[in-house]
Amino acid sequence: MDTERRPTVLLLGTDKYVMQACVRHGVDAVVIWGSTAYDYGIVPVPEQFTVLRVDDQSSAEAVLTALHRAGLADREYDAVLTSDEWAMVTAGLVAEHLGCRGIDPVTAAHFRDKSLQKRRIAAAGLRTARVTVIDDVHDVSAVTELPYPRAVLKPIAGAATARTSVVASLADLEQRSRQYRKEKTAQRTFALEEFVEGDEWVADGVVFEGEIVFHALGTYGDPCLTVVEQGLPLRLRRFDPKSESWAYELGDPFVRRAIEALGLRNGAFHMELFHHPEHGLAFGECASRRGGALIHEELQAKFNVHLGAAQLFAALGRRPELNVVVRPETIGGTYLPGRPGTLISCPSPAELRAQPGVEFARVEFPFGGQFADGLGSTNQKLGQVLVAADSEDELQDRLAELRAWFAERTVVAPYGGSIRELRAWQRETWPEQDYRDALWD
Repeated sequence: MDTERRPTVLLLGTDKYVMQACVRHGVDAVVIWGSTAYDYGIVPVPEQFTVLRVDDQSSAEAVLTALHRAGLADREYDAVLTSDEWAMVTAGLVAEHLGCRGIDPVTAAHFRDKSLQKRRIAAAGLRTARVTVIDDVHDVSAVTELPYPRAVLKPIAGAATARTSVVASLADLEQRSRQYRKEKTAQRTFALEEFVEGDEWVADGVVFEGEIVFHALGTYGDPCLTVVEQGLPLRLRRFDPKSESWAYELGDPFVRRAIEALGLRNGAFHMELFHHPEHGLAFGECASRRGGALIHEELQAKFNVHLGAAQLFAALGRRPELNVVVRPETIGGTYLPGRPGTLISCPSPAELRAQPGVEFARVEFPFGGQFADGLGSTNQKLGQVLVAADSEDELQDRLAELRAWFAERTVVAPYGGSIRELRAWQRETWPEQDYRDALWD
C-alpha cells in the first residue's frame, strides 16, 4: 500500500490475523483493548501499535472517551473494524462518528439480532426457521402454547451457542425461564426458533463492495447445539471444491443470496446452514466477522487465503489480493476438551505439532486455571489442533487419536474435595513420588 500517508485503522479488540496483516502491509493501528480480552492474555499486540485500554471494547462510550483522553479523537482514520461479535454495532456507530469506512450500523444490527436477520432471509425467499421473540425470558407467562412442535431457545443476539437449548414443550420453556431468572442472567430478550433438522454446514468468506470474492464451505462433525447439550468436542472440516463439488453447487448460490439479503458490503462473514438430504439448505445464522475456532487457519491451510488480510483490505476499500491454491488433502480441526478441575499440566503446542498430520496447534487454557463442569458454550476447551489427512476417514481417526493422546497426558486436579482426597489423587497420579509424613529415625 504505497501512499503518502500510512493508512490508519481503529481496531476494536485484538484480532491477531488482522494485526499481522497491518504489520505486513504498512497499516498503522489504534487498538481498543477491553479488560476481559486483556485479562485473557493470550494475544500479544504488536509494539508499534497504539493501545488504549478500556473497560468494555463493545461500548461506544468507552471507545470515544478513551480516544478523547488519549488525544486521538481527531486523528484521521481510514476504517474501523472488529472481529468481536459484541462490538459489531459499536464499530459501525464509531465509524460513522469518525467519518471513515466501517460497517453500516443498521446492517450490523441485522447480523446481531437473530430475528431481524431471519426476517431478511425469509423475505429473500430463502428457507429459514420461523422465529418468535420473547422480550423477557425471566417471565414467559404470556406464552400459553409452544408455537412450534419443537423449538430452539437462544439469546436474541448471542454467540458461541451459549444459553441455547432445545425446547419440546411449554413445560421445558417454563423450566428454562425459572433457571435463567434464578441465575439473574443479563441476557433476557430471547428468540424461540422453529427447530430445523439437518447436518450443520459453515460458509466462511470475504465480501468487497457487496460481492463475495471468496468463500469456503465446511461441515461440523456434530451440530453446535448437539455439541453443547451432549458435551462433545467441536469438530469442523472443509469441503473440497473438486471432490465435493456437489456441496459448492448447492451452497454457492444460497450463500450469495443470503449475503445480498443481509446487506454486507465489505468484510468477513461466518455463516451457518443446515443441510437436509430431502429439503436442501436452510439458513441458520450469520455473523459479519471472521469465525472462531481455527477457521482462519483452515482457510489458509486449505486455500492459501489469509482471511485477516482480506478483511483488512476490504475495510480499507481495496479489493483483497487473493491467490487461491486448493490443496488436495482433507483439512479439519478439533477442540481438545478439558475435564472439571484445576489444570496442572498438558502437552505443549510443540508436542501437539509433532503428532502425525498436525499442522497447527493452540493451547488456550493456563496451568492453574479451573475448568468448569458441563459445557456452557462451544468456546469451552483447553486447546485446538488443525490436521491434514488423505481422506475424511483418516482425518476423523487422527482427530480422535489426538484427543485421546492429549487427554492421557493432561493432568487435572479435582476440586471440591477434602485435603485427604487430594492427597489420594496425588499418590495415584505420581505413584513413584513419596510425600508421606516420615518419622525421624
